Amino acid sequence: MIHAGTAAQINWGKGDWIFLDVGFSSTARSCGLLVGDGEPRCITFAEAHAEIKKAIARLIAPNLVIEAPLSASFNSSGNPTGRSIELEGTKARYWYTGPGCAVMVASMYLIRDLALESETASIRLFEGFVSYKSSKPSGHREDVLALRSVVQNPRKFHRAIYEAHQLKKSHGDELFSAFRVAGLDYGIPAVIKPTPDVWEGI
Repeated sequence: MIHAGTAAQINWGKGDWIFLDVGFSSTARSCGLLVGDGEPRCITFAEAHAEIKKAIARLIAPNLVIEAPLSASFNSSGNPTGRSIELEGTKARYWYTGPGCAVMVASMYLIRDLALESETASIRLFEGFVSYKSSKPSGHREDVLALRSVVQNPRKFHRAIYEAHQLKKSHGDELFSAFRVAGLDYGIPAVIKPTPDVWEGI
């Protein structure tokens, strides 16, 4: 069973953690994967799927953080609109445009397969958002390390954690699970969006 994780459940001592910076390439190692206190690796989408499936099978209480939009927002007219976390000054990285759409589709394939293959496991799902980083160059390895840093110290990095209700940009907006379009609904996961002080330690 897969269900949305809450901000209160973002804690290193609560379950086992898997971090995925998902990519969707036919050949490139476009995914960053980090399991627990291990080392981050860059692997293909298929390799990430296989590794996550294996990890979930052996973990007692898996928490899965995916760096991709896991919820969608629509305005009062029914049109797609950005979420609060997707705006940074004059910049916008909306869930329904460009790379956001690509990694959302990748997540749909991954989660659908995990739901079919892990019927007995209870998986808590969280969203990672690392579109806005510090000036320090980073890649897939650094992205998952930043996400893990927040989980390891949620009190210190509390500004990097967003509850589901904080994702609305406007009061009249409606939030839905990104997987609803595929006939799946796991709720609105809490979001981890590393702040500049997180990146300083990476």
